[in-house]
Amino acid sequence: MSDEKLKPDISVQDIKDEDKAREAMEKLREAIRYHDYRYYVLDSPTISDAEYDELMADLEALEERFPDLVTADSPTQQVGGEPRDDLDQVEHPAPMLSLQSVQEADAVRRFDQTCRQELGVDEIEYIAEPKYDGLAVELIYEQGSLAVALTRGDGRVGEDVTANVKTIREVPLRLRESEDQALPEQLTVRGEIYMRRDEFETFNDHLAEAGERQFANPRNAAAGSVRQLDPKITAERPLHIFFFEVLDALAMNLETQEEVLDALLEWGLRTNTEFNRLCTDIDEVISYHDELSAERDDLAYEIDGVVYKVNRLEYYEQLGRRTRNPRWAIAYKFEPRRATTTLHDIIVQVGRTGRLTPVALLDPVHIGGVKVSRASLHNQSEIERKDIRIGDRVVVERAGDVIPQVVAALEEERDGSEQRFSLPEQCPVCDAEVVLSEDKKQAHCPNIDCPAQLRERLTHFTSRGAMDIEGLGEKRVQQLIDQELVTRLSDLYHLSKDDLVSLERFASKSAQNLLDEIEDSKEQTLDRFLYALGIPLVGEHVTQLLARHYRTLDELMDASTDDLRALRDIGPEVAQSIAAFFGEERNRQEVKALLDAGIELNNPLYAGEDGDSPLQGLTFVFTGELERWTRDEVQRLVERLGGRATSSVSGQTDYVVAGPGAGSKLDEARQREIPVLDESEFVELIEEKGG
Repeated sequence: MSDEKLKPDISVQDIKDEDKAREAMEKLREAIRYHDYRYYVLDSPTISDAEYDELMADLEALEERFPDLVTADSPTQQVGGEPRDDLDQVEHPAPMLSLQSVQEADAVRRFDQTCRQELGVDEIEYIAEPKYDGLAVELIYEQGSLAVALTRGDGRVGEDVTANVKTIREVPLRLRESEDQALPEQLTVRGEIYMRRDEFETFNDHLAEAGERQFANPRNAAAGSVRQLDPKITAERPLHIFFFEVLDALAMNLETQEEVLDALLEWGLRTNTEFNRLCTDIDEVISYHDELSAERDDLAYEIDGVVYKVNRLEYYEQLGRRTRNPRWAIAYKFEPRRATTTLHDIIVQVGRTGRLTPVALLDPVHIGGVKVSRASLHNQSEIERKDIRIGDRVVVERAGDVIPQVVAALEEERDGSEQRFSLPEQCPVCDAEVVLSEDKKQAHCPNIDCPAQLRERLTHFTSRGAMDIEGLGEKRVQQLIDQELVTRLSDLYHLSKDDLVSLERFASKSAQNLLDEIEDSKEQTLDRFLYALGIPLVGEHVTQLLARHYRTLDELMDASTDDLRALRDIGPEVAQSIAAFFGEERNRQEVKALLDAGIELNNPLYAGEDGDSPLQGLTFVFTGELERWTRDEVQRLVERLGGRATSSVSGQTDYVVAGPGAGSKLDEARQREIPVLDESEFVELIEEKGG
């Protein structure tokens, strides 16, 4: 493509006609996209910055003169839109799995051996890619234009960060047409957003100068930037991206991961052409890890290992996946970075659920380019096991190259002035009696009204899996706390419209919408209410177990530790935590205040005296689209009725429920002769079993 032909042949100032303006604008957009591709993807620009700026200025001038001709995928739109109140939750087309991580060569060799045995081959080719220390994202292009961008979230549901991701110059709003690789109608790709080390240091310096809180590392800075509610803030941050995955690549006639990476480049999506490498056997895999480990400190960006993927895509289906990670890939992590410094004090932090965490205050030390002055000590058991004392010289490492932790004390350097440390018996914030587990690995403040827990506890209380009060994200929760409108959970149900409209960015309509959401949340199931309370060590699975066994909240609140320990799947630590939570008088008063505020609990999970549930012991797999439920909703339904919903077909699967668009899971079910139901048959099964 000739650079000269990419520019309009007349001055944009002379264009008055709309048809000529449309033609000139399309030509300018094509030119800018081409030069973005040369600069950001190929790293081989063919024009100067001044010439590029001229193209952009011409396009901006035309779009300002003809605003009706502005397109959503125009390069001028990568500047950020209007601020949002919260980030929406969107389900991924397919789960975004994490990778199994190992730190020894023997584990990688065992991975290779397992793959070869299951595939029945002597050798396997692998694609090696740097394991970036950034934020994983998924981008969905429709008809070549960027439609949706999501964070990983919990792997099934991510946050919609489309407006923010659009501001990253390396993300094309429109894909390139390629003669070698057809562009599908819908393309889902995945990658990692990161911040360069040098740009991170400069960015952090600017924050310090402005008196704002600095980020601990480039990864946190990248994640925080992408999750901003105001895209204009994201647009000001120095963000970059590498792409490395295409969903359903086999359906696009791509046979290997190597071809996937080539196709991404053809479509204008940046890949790491410098460090992605084909390894023909396991010895090359190990060798490349050692080579990249030696170079990591010289790279412009943070990496903490190497990802190895089986190259042939047809092998992916044969190898399958575990619940959380695929069997066809592995992350071979680098050795953690370490340094030695002095531990001059230990403080105690109180988290969302009241968990007490000891934190070491250190003489600042640089580890892998990041200044570390605080490190986790995990718990009292770890402190005693490692015999760590205040005043010790200690070894500190960045676990996974992110979270600093104290590894060991240098006992030989002690002079006798060092002091042993014990967690306090009372919460350092509210003076409630601290509950310490027998093994000293868990310590928490049981007081639900502890001020240190309020923001995180309230955010959790209103979250989707709990009371599901939409529109109350962290920012709005903080507003309510700052204005002292909410000092405990039950205050939420006494808010008025006047209270809300007095807050910034709360108009009359948004205030009423929130009040309606709060009112709707009053009709609640027992298991969700228990989860919303944020009882330490108690997640959704445990609350469902409790709701199946206890008919009412009062029955559960009066249960002793021994009663709870007698339940299947409830261990001693969890039983102690539940009993301690409801044994705290302030918590019982707060629960009463919530019920007095109008919360009404029902318990559809209660299994009755015989302990049976309609779907007890049955395992389901869902594939394709459902009309009545989202994937998250139907999974919760199955769990509430006593069954399990898993993501992969196995010998333990009792039923596969298939809707339109069902894929390989349906084929596998038929091969295994597992009963397949459509949505209506699934409903009939539930009704037949009394659900």
